[in-house]
Amino acid sequence: MNTKIKIYQVDAFTNNLFSGNPAAVCLLDNWLPDRVMQSIALENNLSETAFLIKKKDKFFLRWFTPKVEIDLCGHATLASAHIIYSELQYKSDYIKFYIKSGDVLTVNRNDNLLTMNFPAYEPKIVEHSLEELYDAFGVKPTLFLYCKYGLVVFNNEEEIIKIVPNLNVIGKLPYDGIIVTAPGENVDFVSRFFAPKLGIPEDPVTGGAHCELIPYWSKRLNKQNMIAKQLSKRGGVIHCSYLGDRVTIGGEAITYMHGELLIGNKK
Repeated sequence: MNTKIKIYQVDAFTNNLFSGNPAAVCLLDNWLPDRVMQSIALENNLSETAFLIKKKDKFFLRWFTPKVEIDLCGHATLASAHIIYSELQYKSDYIKFYIKSGDVLTVNRNDNLLTMNFPAYEPKIVEHSLEELYDAFGVKPTLFLYCKYGLVVFNNEEEIIKIVPNLNVIGKLPYDGIIVTAPGENVDFVSRFFAPKLGIPEDPVTGGAHCELIPYWSKRLNKQNMIAKQLSKRGGVIHCSYLGDRVTIGGEAITYMHGELLIGNKK
């Protein structure tokens, strides 16, 4: 007998369809076996699939890429909050997500803007061959830092736009993902994110990467509140604030489709 699971696809960090970062959100009563959730994420073939359980007023959340379970995902959290409000008719403007690591993530609603409160990742300058990074991106960077991801700093927005990533070289670097960033022309800073090791050649808009970008740019620009843009083909706008050991990451979201998964054994 098939188990029916409600699934939604949401474009996050945008209010327009076919832009921002698409994520799938699956509503569960209880956790499925890890191998099944991993198979669903692979079948969806999106950068992340979120699995969401509601128990009374508590929400439990996990995220899978097509290859692995990950410990944090911004745009799929934003997508999950959007579904809680649009489909579950949740009334409070404040959501708590309990996640596998034991941390608690919060989302606040202010009209259409959903703002997530995430841990801050403080990047530090590390020694790495800038020539090797040139081989990865075709443009020579000015600085390399690391915390959760590699953070490669360039001179200007035009250099970020021109990057043609060599995913084979990036995949051999000792980092789960690589962020490239520069000052923005019409926003405070811009970025792109590549994570071939996680099954994500280029992520359209990456909330988790901004946990590392926000502390760096806040200190460099001496600003607490900033607007950022991710320069993937789909693109997205991120509202950012630096709070010391936490950051806030805000954006809008829109539902693209909904349906049912039929999970069960073949007859």
